[in-house]
Amino acid sequence: MLILAHRGASRDAPENTLRAFNEAFAQHAHGLELDTYQVARDIMVFHDRWLHRTTNGTGRVADQTVAMLRTLDAGWGERIPFLRDVLAMAPARSVMNIEIKHLHDVPSWLGEFDEGLHHSVLTTDDIIISSFNHRWLHEIKQQRPAMRIGALTANYALSGPQFAVELGAYSLHVTLDMIEEEYVREAHQAGLKVMVYTVDMPEDMLMLKSWGVDGIFTNVPAIARATLGEYI
Repeated sequence: MLILAHRGASRDAPENTLRAFNEAFAQHAHGLELDTYQVARDIMVFHDRWLHRTTNGTGRVADQTVAMLRTLDAGWGERIPFLRDVLAMAPARSVMNIEIKHLHDVPSWLGEFDEGLHHSVLTTDDIIISSFNHRWLHEIKQQRPAMRIGALTANYALSGPQFAVELGAYSLHVTLDMIEEEYVREAHQAGLKVMVYTVDMPEDMLMLKSWGVDGIFTNVPAIARATLGEYI
């Protein structure tokens, strides 16, 4: 079962910072989950709509310039990173789940992503692009049929995982609050990988492993490694 560090090792370092991402790999995570905002043509790594929770700034992220955002303290003196910075520091064969929180132009987003990947040791096979906005995922899949996309959901729809199949998704990303063993079985039968967020308790990790879940997003990769061992 894959252990993906949710916003990095965010229990031990400021979330969505290079420090948190480096700490995640030091704790032997298989990869990262990170959140992105498109600002102008750049892709910045950030989760919230508003700045005040995780930085010393105020206002909405989407209203700021890239130059202003880069002046902010994102915790412990860390700066808000660019996606290209994270791709450049990731070890070979690590898994990168890039969640899109905001974008305004898919072609320019893909162009910036391509540029970052070009300077990375990773390949597209190491990347999953996820979002709750399935229209964005659909457009990305239309432009890049080979791209692995992860359909995020907090619902157990009447049609089960069919919506993810229709998107051409590689994986289904489901909240821990509503995941059921039957849903995992349905998704696997439909040819989907199943990833569950956010999983920090060892008892939940072991339960999901017994159900055959393919990966978890966790704030505590060291605890996940100690609980799950070398299982991938």
